[in-house]
Amino acid sequence: MPAPDRLPDPDPMPQPPPQPDLDACCGNGCDPCIFDLYELEMDKYRQAVRAWRARHPEAPASAGR
Repeated sequence: MPAPDRLPDPDPMPQPPPQPDLDACCGNGCDPCIFDLYELEMDKYRQAVRAWRARHPEAPASAGR
């Protein structure tokens, strides 16, 4: 819990989507597959991290990798 005199970060670094378990795919060739959806969410995450980095150039290079 943040200290009472500190407010939460108004622009926190984006967090990656949870990766589905390998056995989450049913194997029936769904279109889209749960892993396709995950990759789309990862693309959105990567874009969000690039935008966040542009707003926070002081952040360490290892953050968000």
